[in-house]
Amino acid sequence: MSRTLHLAVGSYGVGGPGQHGLWKDARIAKNASVDIKYYIRQAKLAEAGLFDALFVVDSQFINETYPAHYLSRLEPLTLLSAVATHTTHLGLVATASSTYNSPFNLARRLLSLDHISDGRAGWNVVTSFDSQVSRNFGLDEHLDYATRYGRAREFVEVARGLWDSFEDDAFPADVERGVFLEPGKLHALNHVGEHLRVAGPLNLSRSRQGQPVIFQAGVSEDGRNLAAQVAEGIYAPGESLDGARLYHADIKQRAAALGREPDHVVIFVGASPIVADTDEKAHTRSREIFEEDNDFDRKLGALGRAFGAYDFTKHDLDAPFPDLTHLTERGGRRGTDLIQRARDSGWTLRQVVDSQSEYTPGPFVGSPETVANAVQLWFETKATDGFNLRFRTTEDLEYFIETVVPILQQRGLFRTEYEADTLRGNLGLPFPINRHTREHQLAGV
Repeated sequence: MSRTLHLAVGSYGVGGPGQHGLWKDARIAKNASVDIKYYIRQAKLAEAGLFDALFVVDSQFINETYPAHYLSRLEPLTLLSAVATHTTHLGLVATASSTYNSPFNLARRLLSLDHISDGRAGWNVVTSFDSQVSRNFGLDEHLDYATRYGRAREFVEVARGLWDSFEDDAFPADVERGVFLEPGKLHALNHVGEHLRVAGPLNLSRSRQGQPVIFQAGVSEDGRNLAAQVAEGIYAPGESLDGARLYHADIKQRAAALGREPDHVVIFVGASPIVADTDEKAHTRSREIFEEDNDFDRKLGALGRAFGAYDFTKHDLDAPFPDLTHLTERGGRRGTDLIQRARDSGWTLRQVVDSQSEYTPGPFVGSPETVANAVQLWFETKATDGFNLRFRTTEDLEYFIETVVPILQQRGLFRTEYEADTLRGNLGLPFPINRHTREHQLAGV
């Protein structure tokens, strides 16, 4: 199987994490995050550039310290359903929590997007690390880490089971025989598990690509195991080339150990290219962006997200970093890592905040040729299978497509036309045979 570079784009409207000053940019409409025309324009550009997918992040808790984009943004599945009607090949990947959703309802909404888009839907499975989310769903406490990941594995299993409720030829719609549905090709799920009980069947047939594509972002041990078990696309960290290589190899090995085809797990490293006419201009712009976003109070607020939206302003900035271990037990692993790093280094709270935002130019900063060279290096050395790209403005996305993409195409790294009109087809993933059809085939029926 020849490797093909994959590209996706994530849209952040008026500014997500690390982009606290973006909303001030004169080129950014102040309502971009809730303006469907903004997303449609980005999607059309990405499709013209032959990108694989548009990716939409999400969360379900905010306070006043959160990034501008987080404060007021469209719900992903609603957003992407609108975008679907303005595109024909671009994949549409929505983030949705397995902790704060019902499997039946979410499976139905995702499969609805798959039908609306004619087979281009994907689901980024998250477990919600913001521990304050629980209060928006009538719960006093956030589920602990192990329970969230156990539920996530079971949730994906249930969703896939529901998506197979109907076999592909279940609806003959034969007027002469008076048969719309072949009853034997409708299957209830009757799932009873550790975390979930779902009877089924789902009241929606399979889509052109069989099932939505499952994405996941797994960095911790539990996250990597979940990714290797269920993910077909993975959003990966990309702090360094060597780190990305190790992550890529680790995930592929874990997938193979579980009997999966490693090439059917497509890894996307996150990247924020800054492209200009010359390397010098690009690096100047990179430093300018850092200064635009270099707001200490905002960074202090962002640090609180790793500890359940904790308010760090109550602490002395120059005192040792507070022991908040009790706040990390039900959140993500980032808080635990920060506490350990602060202890090992003897850092104050101020030093921890500063360490999270030291200026370091990214690996994808430079002229179109320089950025294309970096993309090629990361791809060919198997640090990644593709990139999930973040651009500050729509104009930056457009410039990347006009200048960098043609170089990648000339080098034979990137497609010159879409291979398929489904997300699975463009990612090189196999069509999932309905489980009940497979059982008939194995039984020789």
